[in-house]
Amino acid sequence: MQIFDKSDLKKLYQSPVDSTKGQNGRVVIIGGSKLFHGAPLLSLTTASRIVDMVFFASPEPSVGSVAEQIKSKLFSFIWIPWNEVDSYIQNADAVLIGPGMMRYKSDKRQVTSDKLDNEGKETKNITEGLLKKFSDKKWVIDAGSLQTIDPTWIPQNAILTPNKKEYEMLFGDLDPAKAAEKYKCNIVIKGPTTYVYSPKSEIEVRGGNAGLTKGGTGDVQAGLTVALLAKNDAFLAACAASYIVKSTADRLFKKVGTFYNSDDLASAIPETFKTV
Repeated sequence: MQIFDKSDLKKLYQSPVDSTKGQNGRVVIIGGSKLFHGAPLLSLTTASRIVDMVFFASPEPSVGSVAEQIKSKLFSFIWIPWNEVDSYIQNADAVLIGPGMMRYKSDKRQVTSDKLDNEGKETKNITEGLLKKFSDKKWVIDAGSLQTIDPTWIPQNAILTPNKKEYEMLFGDLDPAKAAEKYKCNIVIKGPTTYVYSPKSEIEVRGGNAGLTKGGTGDVQAGLTVALLAKNDAFLAACAASYIVKSTADRLFKKVGTFYNSDDLASAIPETFKTV
């Protein structure tokens, strides 16, 4: 397995000097629930620093009020009504689904709907419906959606961002390289060393530290991944996002050890981009 070479970051799309609004990426982020409203906000905060336009939709009404309050500090996203999400997905360059959405009662993989809470059933139904309806779009599947999908719903060339436990819930003991080939997708298995698989390639991404075990860091990575996916190849976007997150964590570690949180991580990513 090859180790990610940071020189590959030079292959990432760079905004032309004569860019017009929207030319450098439009993404939709779908997520949130009554328990987890911070997760999608971490994703959209990160993505808004990379692409031109970030649209945020949630099936949970209470998330809307939270999003409106956040606008007093962060203006770089647009809240869209849930009943209009289809039209925004249609016009997006890439879509992230899952941060903060409700999941299964049990840690064990269960496909039958009777094993779900009502919120978990809603996550499952929404995810299935959107992935199938817009199978031609560029998708990042994370968190709640990742834990409730069936592998047969995965759109071709989508990026999945599981940790080891989530991978086993979805694919069981199937070898990751074979899973990526079978379902024609890109799989990012997060951990102290991250492994990224496509149907044809495998990359090892090193770095990072124990600060990345804090809640929300995965939401930051998901937001960065969808932002890069908007204007880049899926495998490159997945690898680059993993590398940037780890590099940012290492820079923070030099300053404060592991005493940083997901907000710090999201805020420090632009400086890391400039440095590397």
